[in-house]
Amino acid sequence: MNPYRILVTGSRDWDNPQAIWAALADAVSQIPTDRNITVVHGDCPRGADAIADDWARKYGTTIERHPANWSAHGRGAGPRRNAHMVELGADVCLAFIKNSSRGATGCADLAEAAGIPTRRWAV
Repeated sequence: MNPYRILVTGSRDWDNPQAIWAALADAVSQIPTDRNITVVHGDCPRGADAIADDWARKYGTTIERHPANWSAHGRGAGPRRNAHMVELGADVCLAFIKNSSRGATGCADLAEAAGIPTRRWAV
């Protein structure tokens, strides 16, 4: 059976772990208990990605990290990485957007355009 893929995108300065942990718990509560879970994120060492990574490690889910290649792609690395994560597919996208973050907003927009159900939290 294919894993249930949760794409997490969010601001580097997202500072509300409770919102992310609650959103992830809600997302997994709606799937069969025998289905494996994969949490997909952009591998930023702080903010939403780091919080989602903490949750996934605590609950023993598979983690799929996609770091941006800043040295090769410069300022375009984040959008390229986000597009790649969306192209790989997900069952749901959870977007945590602080201060109208262009990166997180852009990734959520791409996910919606790809037909991935997307839930947004904004502060």
